[in-house]
Amino acid sequence: MCSIRADQQPNRIYPEPSYFPQIDHFDRIPDSLLLLVFNKIGDVKALGRCCVVSRRFHSLVPQVENVVVRVDCVISDDDSNSSVNSSDKSRGPFWNLLRLVFGGIAKPIQTLGQFLGPKRGSNSSVNSGSGSSPLAVGSEEDGDGGVTHHSPTQVLKNFNEIRLLRIELPSGELGIEDGVLLKWRADFGSTLDNCVILGASSVFQPKSQDGVVAVDGGGANNNGGDDNGSIPDSFYTNGGLKLRVVWTISSLIAASARHYLLQPIISEHKTLDNLVLTDADGQGVLYMNRDQLEELRVKPLSASSASKRTLVPALNMRLWYAPHLELPDGVVLKGATLVAIRPSELSPTAGKKEGSDLSWVSTAFEEPYRSAAAMLIKRRTYCLEMNSF
Repeated sequence: MCSIRADQQPNRIYPEPSYFPQIDHFDRIPDSLLLLVFNKIGDVKALGRCCVVSRRFHSLVPQVENVVVRVDCVISDDDSNSSVNSSDKSRGPFWNLLRLVFGGIAKPIQTLGQFLGPKRGSNSSVNSGSGSSPLAVGSEEDGDGGVTHHSPTQVLKNFNEIRLLRIELPSGELGIEDGVLLKWRADFGSTLDNCVILGASSVFQPKSQDGVVAVDGGGANNNGGDDNGSIPDSFYTNGGLKLRVVWTISSLIAASARHYLLQPIISEHKTLDNLVLTDADGQGVLYMNRDQLEELRVKPLSASSASKRTLVPALNMRLWYAPHLELPDGVVLKGATLVAIRPSELSPTAGKKEGSDLSWVSTAFEEPYRSAAAMLIKRRTYCLEMNSF
């Protein structure tokens, strides 16, 4: 019976399994397509995960052109003095002032650390257990059992083709009262090119057709009476002008401090076309385009002698003010103030362009605040000056 059944079966050839090797379909994806995906990802943490998937991914990740670095904590010199050794101090102000602490990745921490450029050639693994502070991606234990975090400069060290870099701080530097609006945008080369500041003492958000919910920061002129485009006398006597001066100086200090910290990254990454340093709160944004980046490489910045920030030059400022400003989406700004700032020493061409073109002011912010800036520059302009600091 067995032989009959065998004869009834069609003749078949069963090749050895080795004749059919398994195909890794990822290998069929061209490098250009993978790089397109990696550029869409952008986030340096996610790219770190990708680089440990395979040797191919590991070789492609450094070619990514669009990179986003989200800083999880900022450590000041005072906070880090006890844990920074002499070799750390030699890495410069960026290392001492700003460090990354990434969370959520426990393994494969050692391989990822090698991609991020581990120090002293250490191959020791990182303890991923619980502790008083989270471990950093690519961080390593020193001889004393402490954990050394990687700065943004180190994280970006192995990226060779960065063109668009966005760095996001965990929060804005300026502590303001609840309900107060304060936003700024600054453009830098080797020094400040321009800065636009938008503030309001309180903001009324539309709630429903029956009314609005008010978030009031207080301390400023909320008089919504007759408005002829001029600043009311009470603005000078109730502390309104003083508050705006504080906003302006604080924003300029924050912007110049951010600019100072970017020196190592700009000098090491010659391919950069655009650099943006912002914060998760959306309080301030520092921009640098390719020409401005190249200017900083050719002409070193002037540092302030008082602190680790770029020296702010003498400035000309234009100020617009509205006691009550209602935006198209229904948001109402009380004590709305717009300040446009440029260095006093401008070329005749730049000075002429500034007087005739204020588009850099009206387009400095995203909506709804772009509409606020566009509405404010139509009002009466007040000119001020400020010395270098």
